[in-house]
Amino acid sequence: MTAAAVALPERAARADEVCGGVPNRRGGGKLWAWLKLAVGVGIVVALVWKLGTGGFVAGLRVIGVADLLAALVIGLATTVLCAWRWCLVARRLGLRLPLGRAVTDYYRALFLNAVLPAGVLGDVQRAVEHGKEEGDVGAGVRAVVLERMAGQAVVIAAGVVVLLAGPARAVGVVVVAGVAVLVVAYLAARRWIGAGSRWRRTVDDIRSGLLARDAWPGIALLSALALAGHVTLFLIAMKAAGATQSPEQLLPIVIVALLAMGLPVNVGGWGPREGVTALMFAAAGLGAAQGLTAAVAYGLLGLVASLPGALMLVRRRERVA
Repeated sequence: MTAAAVALPERAARADEVCGGVPNRRGGGKLWAWLKLAVGVGIVVALVWKLGTGGFVAGLRVIGVADLLAALVIGLATTVLCAWRWCLVARRLGLRLPLGRAVTDYYRALFLNAVLPAGVLGDVQRAVEHGKEEGDVGAGVRAVVLERMAGQAVVIAAGVVVLLAGPARAVGVVVVAGVAVLVVAYLAARRWIGAGSRWRRTVDDIRSGLLARDAWPGIALLSALALAGHVTLFLIAMKAAGATQSPEQLLPIVIVALLAMGLPVNVGGWGPREGVTALMFAAAGLGAAQGLTAAVAYGLLGLVASLPGALMLVRRRERVA
């Protein structure tokens, strides 16, 4: 393991401290960063032990050129939608954020999230950089936290709607997963933003930035459209993995897998998504191995969708140099 790889959890911990403004928690931050990585690695190791490496290898083989092109197109659409959502939230908090700049930063954040083990360093970077440029790091961080929370809220709402018509077990899974995501989001937000008066300010930001009459319809619509793009990409991955069921039959599995992706216990996005998809495929009688292959294919397509962010990262470094 390289020195850079060893330092990643420490960087994530330091990022939490910068965002949360809680320097006395540095030791706890490092422990939490390492714990998150350990859980993600543990899930992947458990899948390899139980199912072997065939599902991971098959995920590489099943993707075709058409799937890659679809990933780039869908990735462009969802990135623009999410960046637009970020603009709406940031402007409600009094921050300037042009859409073009937001798209560039969002692409770069997606790429960094996908290739760095911590899974959130890209979001931390765009939050802190934007806040520094606007002269208010706290507001920049809150804008990103609220923007991500809005996306997760729509995923949870869609999950409840879709799965209420399904088996009771599936409904239970999505409710538990939704509650887990909300709890983690709450704890993460408190850590990023801090406690006391700053936490009360965050509640005010939620009211004005997300729940205001002239804010929530647009944010909800953009989140729903972005979710539709992620669902479509996951269905493409499932079809590539050999799933022959209708989209209506596969949709509950997709929703639960997307909920699992909201849990910050992964390695660059890998771990909970693969575990949950394999379990859901097995529960539906489709085979855990095929579920693993579908999840791996989706992860790779998601990485392809974020690749424009690598170009923007290089361009940014050239400008800085």
